[in-house]
Amino acid sequence: MNIKEFIVPPGKKIALSDYDPASTGSVKNKERAEERLEKDIKDIAQYQDILYAHDVYAVLMIFQAMDAAGKDGAIKHVMSGINPQGCQVYSFKSPSMEELDHDYLWRSMKSLPERGRFGIFNRSYYEEVLIVRVHNEILKKQKLPPQPKGKDFWKERFNDINRFEQYLVRNGIHILKFFLNVSKDEQKRRFLKRIETPEKNWKFSASDAKERYHWDEYMKAYEDMFNHTSTRSAPWHIIPADHKWVTRAAVAHILARKLKSLDIAYPKPTEEHMKELEKARKLLEEEK
Repeated sequence: MNIKEFIVPPGKKIALSDYDPASTGSVKNKERAEERLEKDIKDIAQYQDILYAHDVYAVLMIFQAMDAAGKDGAIKHVMSGINPQGCQVYSFKSPSMEELDHDYLWRSMKSLPERGRFGIFNRSYYEEVLIVRVHNEILKKQKLPPQPKGKDFWKERFNDINRFEQYLVRNGIHILKFFLNVSKDEQKRRFLKRIETPEKNWKFSASDAKERYHWDEYMKAYEDMFNHTSTRSAPWHIIPADHKWVTRAAVAHILARKLKSLDIAYPKPTEEHMKELEKARKLLEEEK
């Protein structure tokens, strides 16, 4: 699988319309994708154990998408082989009153993964340049000091986010950012399935359908976000999402490759520790 086909090149302007939500790219077919996914899940589980023992780095995965793009399913399948104790998942909803009394990055900062762990943000601080941009009235609730709005305001937020992510990477938190790129037609099909399937009714609300009226605004906001926040230390990955098997295989492969690229290994015991182990061995062998 060619990971480069998913990356938004840092420093270059892209058009979101050039990324086909129905593409299978180098994944080729469902059977091969499922084989690749199974192998990568095993690799992820192995490297998670080493990551935890090494206790220096953490991996933060950020998932952004329009509704029904398959974020929950991707997280469920890709992380199916890991130890739950080594993974923290946060789903960010509308901010609480306490969160509104802090800066917009505060709730993300306190939800970051510990060293040796995976962290998953199901939506994230990027909502601050997406839904807040499309629904500008949300800004009125954020108790911000007087400042210019317009394009400069959003550029400042992009700069804040880039600096925040640079800080995290310098401190050992590696960031993988995924945009699950679902088409408007496929979203409609999935919405209708949720309505027609009783077991899926809970996943749907009328507000989900109303947001479709803002589709073009969201696409412009996403495109601007990619062009300002895909950096060398934390690039964006635009993952085709019309075929769930493509989405899951691509996300798993990118995560597995990232883990393999880290300079991690099981800690080597010190000479003193080895002596303690030898003492413990003798005690155990002397037991009747």
